[in-house]
This record gives sequence, C-alpha cells and structure tokens, in this order.
Amino acid sequence: MLPASTVPGSLLAVLEKLKGCFTTPTFTTFTALVTGMIAQTGRRTVTGMLTGAGLERWWPHDRAHSFFSRAAWDPEILGIVLSHVIARVLLDDGAPLVAVVDDTLFKRCGKKVFGAFWQHDGAARGPRPIGRGCCFVVLGLRVRLPFLARSVCLPVMARLWRPGGEKSKVELAASMIRMLSACHGHRKLHVVADAAYHGRALRHLPANVTFTTRLPASAVLYGLAPPKTGRPGRPRLKGDRLGTAAGLAGQLTFRPAEADRYRRHETVLLAELRCLWYGSLHTQTVRVLLVRETGKNAGKPLLALVTTDLTTPAGQLVARYADRWQVECTFAEAREHLGAGQAQSRTRHGVERTVPFALYCYTITVIWYALHGHHPNDAADRRRSPWYVTKTEPSFADMAAKLRRTVIAARISAADPAQPTPDEIRAVQHAWATASADTPG
Repeated sequence: MLPASTVPGSLLAVLEKLKGCFTTPTFTTFTALVTGMIAQTGRRTVTGMLTGAGLERWWPHDRAHSFFSRAAWDPEILGIVLSHVIARVLLDDGAPLVAVVDDTLFKRCGKKVFGAFWQHDGAARGPRPIGRGCCFVVLGLRVRLPFLARSVCLPVMARLWRPGGEKSKVELAASMIRMLSACHGHRKLHVVADAAYHGRALRHLPANVTFTTRLPASAVLYGLAPPKTGRPGRPRLKGDRLGTAAGLAGQLTFRPAEADRYRRHETVLLAELRCLWYGSLHTQTVRVLLVRETGKNAGKPLLALVTTDLTTPAGQLVARYADRWQVECTFAEAREHLGAGQAQSRTRHGVERTVPFALYCYTITVIWYALHGHHPNDAADRRRSPWYVTKTEPSFADMAAKLRRTVIAARISAADPAQPTPDEIRAVQHAWATASADTPG
C-alpha cells in the first residue's frame, strides 16, 4: 500500500501547495503523516500517525520518527508557505492580514523531554494554574469563512519557549511578526495579543505592522512630546505624565459606539486618547481606547486597549481584539480533535517540530474543508440528532470528521474501486461510526 493511494485527491491537492518545503522522499512521509494524524481516532503519537495512515506494516516506525527528529525540513518555512496559501485562497487580493499571538502549554512528563519545565498553564483546571510541559508561542491568521458566522484562527508559526532561555515570549513573538511581515510585505498586518505581550521587543516593528493589546493596569501613559523650543539641549521625548487608564477614565468623555463581538452586535461606551506608552513603546504614538459596557454588562470592569493602529475606527478595533479569543478555541480543538501535544518525542528537533506539525494539520483541515469539503447540508445533517436542533454551521469537529471519512473512503476504494470486499465494507462502516463518535460537535 503506497501513501499516494491512501491520500484523497482533494487533500493531496492542498498538500501539493506545500511540496516545495520538502525533498521528494520527505514529502511522501509528510503526506502520509498528515493523513494518519487526521484519520487516527486513537492516540496521535508518532507511531499512531503511522497507524492512522495504514502503513504500520509497510514502513518501519523509524521512518516516522526520523521525519521529526532528523529530516531536512523547517517548520517555520512550512508555516510561512502555509500563510501564503491562506492569503491566496481564503482572503481577497491585497486584503490586510489579521494575526493573533498567544502561548499555550502542552503537558509532558519525563526528565529527558527537551524544553519541559514546570510553568504557568492558562488552560489548567483548579486553583493552581501550573503544569509541566513544553510552552509554545503561536502566531495564527484570523480568517472569516463564508459559511461561518465566527472567524477562525489558523496557526502558521509556533516556537518553543523555555524559562530562562535566551529570548522571552515577547521577543519570540516580535521575531515571528517581523518574519511574517517580511514575507507579506505588500499587505498590511494587524497583530492582536493579550496583556502579557508588551515591552521593548515590540518597538520599531515594520511600517506595515500594527499591534493591539490590552493595557496593563499598572501602565503609565504620557502626553505626546511637545514641539521643539529651539533652545540648546535635547528636546523632550514625552509630554506630561497622564497616569494610568483607570485614573484617566474620570477625565475623558465616553460616547456610544457599535461593535460586533462574540457573534453579537452591541453598543459600548468608548473614550479615546492619543498619547505615549513610554515605558513599553517609547516614543511611538499610540491610541488608548477605554471601553465601558452597557445594558446587563454595565457592571463589568473597564477594558483598556492600546494600539499602534491610528486609522481604524474604534468600534472595529474593539471587535478585532474580541476576536483574539479564537486562538484559544484553536488550541482546545487542536488538542481534542487532532491530538496536538500527544507525540512523545524527547529530542530537541522532535519537540520543536511535532507541535507545529499538529497545529498546521489544523490549518490544513480548515483549508481543505473550505476548498473541497463544505456542503450547505453539513449542518442540517448534524441537526438530525435531537441535541443539535439549533446547529446552523459546521464546527471544526465536523470538518475533521468529514475529512476523516474522505480518507477512509479513499483508502477502501484504492484497492479495488469496483468490488470492495465484505471485510473492507465492515471496516469502513466501523471506522465511520468511530469517527462520528469521536466528534461530539
């Protein structure tokens, strides 16, 4: 059984767009492992991917392990090529890119796992948000698809961060932003992150990049630098001290504004100020947006956003920041439906490649579904179950299940399209039922 015969033609058409990142033998292994990760319903370890591809009896398991630990391919180049595919097939020509930056912990045990430490885990349950594992800083592109009311975040870069390492999370994020910007220099790049991402590393980003984040409560703002006086000496770099966002809230005028957030059209109260965040972004002019909720959410704390985007309307900036939450959904779905982080590699190359590979499989699945898999009746088919009567659009679980079924169908028909054997029919029926049971929607 050869990999080409087990990979559906529609999926291979997507993977062919990434062929330039690999040698010919490595690309063959890549297509098989992508197919195996998607088709596998059990653990997505490295050998689990091989089993999912149906090649456990044909290939030595070292071939799969070698792909991650020794083969000549770069996950960052693969991600950049994937970002160009997204821009070409899912976005309008010349449309700006909206990127989201965040980090997440993939839990690992074992003393010899490279990069595994006890560290903060934002997804941990319980009063102590810590865990032992490998932390990755991830950059994803936010994309709106015509058949979804919500946006999706598609990972295109991921770098391992180690406590006490040479670079901080913010420095890793800034490096990835600059790399993505250089590869899409003709497009505007709007980057969104949470309050943990700020500091000197984000100074002097490329001219086509804007950065939006939540303003820390302790951040001190200053007025714009006054005009030069013509007197001897260095001119002032900043104006008078304005104070924190909470202190400024009582001095600014709030006005109603419309914002689309969390699939709802809402009215919020906005106050805006142009100033300097001298401690973080130095002398770069920024906009600070103070957001107060209205209606039943009126009691929520004040939201303070800071952005280097000086032209986009305030309501759209609030909506852009709210869409940052989609990266958290991506992390959860990649773990649950694709087994991201389950690969048990211990070496440096293995650890640094398996997680980006799994996240890229998430992106590949969405691209495949948008180009080849979507059908208007997909959501209606799921509504046949009594607990999905309100379902109006496909979830990522539906996308992965449909691709998994396509892989299973291609594998059965590859042997003899005219006359499948009774065992093959029972196998595909069993796999189909398992795929459905594995995707609760």
